[in-house]
Amino acid sequence: MTDSIIVNKRGAERARKGHLWIYRSDVADAAGSAGGATVSVRDERGRFVGQALYSDRSEISLRLLTTREETIDREWWRARLRAAAARRESFRRGTNAYRLIYSEGDLLSSLIVDVYGEVLVLQTLSQGTEALKGMLVELLVEEFAPRAVIERNDVRVRELEGLPTRAGLLYGEAPEEFEIEQDGVRFLVAPLAGQKTGSFLDQRENRLAARAVAKGRALDCFTFNGAFALHLAPHCESVVGLDISAEAVASARRNAELNGARHAEFREANVFDALREMESARESFETIVLDPPAFAKNRASVRAAVRGYKEINLRALKLIEPGGHLITCTCSYHMSEELFHGILSEAAQDARRRIQLVEKRMQSRDHPVLVGVPETYYLKCLIARVLD
Repeated sequence: MTDSIIVNKRGAERARKGHLWIYRSDVADAAGSAGGATVSVRDERGRFVGQALYSDRSEISLRLLTTREETIDREWWRARLRAAAARRESFRRGTNAYRLIYSEGDLLSSLIVDVYGEVLVLQTLSQGTEALKGMLVELLVEEFAPRAVIERNDVRVRELEGLPTRAGLLYGEAPEEFEIEQDGVRFLVAPLAGQKTGSFLDQRENRLAARAVAKGRALDCFTFNGAFALHLAPHCESVVGLDISAEAVASARRNAELNGARHAEFREANVFDALREMESARESFETIVLDPPAFAKNRASVRAAVRGYKEINLRALKLIEPGGHLITCTCSYHMSEELFHGILSEAAQDARRRIQLVEKRMQSRDHPVLVGVPETYYLKCLIARVLD
């Protein structure tokens, strides 16, 4: 029999408006419910709200799975996995690396599954999905027949759930490093060693958009494994990739060799310093990509993040030749689209450059935004043309 948890009016209304999270402060009665359980959620008048994964440690106490009174069993989970896979059939062509399950975006809160060729990489980010991990691995094997399933549960959010952080092999055998392909560009990935689950899959479609406007000399800032740079390389005279991490630069160079990109150069550098030095040296580019790490990881850091984003955009705009393009990104949820647009506008004014906004983009379609859950929309990408 499923446990019932009572939530107050605010929590119930939040859920009924489409959000999947109910906070601890809105739980009126959770007596007898164990952390990790799948529970029935009701309001204080006894009316059904939904069914959710319960956490007895996190500030996010309830993660809604459904607003229907249905049986949540092994076959329910199988159907959700199949539905998510089916939604990706139309836009995963051209790559063997993509996000199969995007947690709240796929109505599977706190569950992430990435595909890297024949290897699946799993994250169970709450007590609820952790309790179901064994079953989830079995279903993934049954449905998708991977060579291996790896967990990358070495992320801070698990600590907030009272869960240990770990990374390792859950099923099968996988080499430490192997090759993937994204739209004609080959990459070496190491899912147990790289950032995120092995690569930044959410920028895949933005790299194609950048490729479409790329020309001349190109600069890829915060290059990581060289993904943007190597997408630009066939369309540019030369590409320089910058990253402060020696490990990232080494990875980018190996990927350049793998693709035969002889005119792609990668340097270890602090991007802020490098942009100022390039301006002093009067260097110029026709294509610049800014894809920094999240400067605003919480609300308290937004003010400092604004300064950082403005600085790099200002410096980049000063380096771009008339007719060239800036592809600028933020992966900070707390950096709203409106705020980011304003930063670019102010940077252009201070750089005394007039720009056209050519395209507004977001994370790739395998990271769908669920309406009602603004936290699922985190990546913003603006493509701007410099007029003069």
